[in-house]
Amino acid sequence: MRSARLGVLLLAGGAVVLAAGESKDKGKAPALEVRTAPRMGFSPLNVLATAELRGGDDLERYHCPEIEWDWGDGSKSVRESDCEPYEEGTKIQRRFTAQHRFLRAGIYNVKVTLRRADKVIKRAGVRVTVRAGLGDPSMR
Repeated sequence: MRSARLGVLLLAGGAVVLAAGESKDKGKAPALEVRTAPRMGFSPLNVLATAELRGGDDLERYHCPEIEWDWGDGSKSVRESDCEPYEEGTKIQRRFTAQHRFLRAGIYNVKVTLRRADKVIKRAGVRVTVRAGLGDPSMR
């Protein structure tokens, strides 16, 4: 069995990409990138987070993953996929989105984890900065 080699790249804008080499699926694994819009703002701050598998091949182990968003504020969101069984030539889903509202000022490390059959297949994260807005409970 061949083990994947992982590297971490910090992109402009603070996005973190975890890239892997070849896997036992006999193909090149895609990299996972996560970003939020906006990355900075005043509370309460609504963000749209996007995780995207870039490059690589449409490998079976990336088909129909469970997605966990850890928002860094003590809350998590989990989405389980309901997909048709994988067949040779199936195109994997490459983009996943979720929304979250940060109520308090702080710096939050948002992490996304892709799992399949209870095994982590990819992780990535990005930082969100929230400044105190009007009525922010952290100002009291």
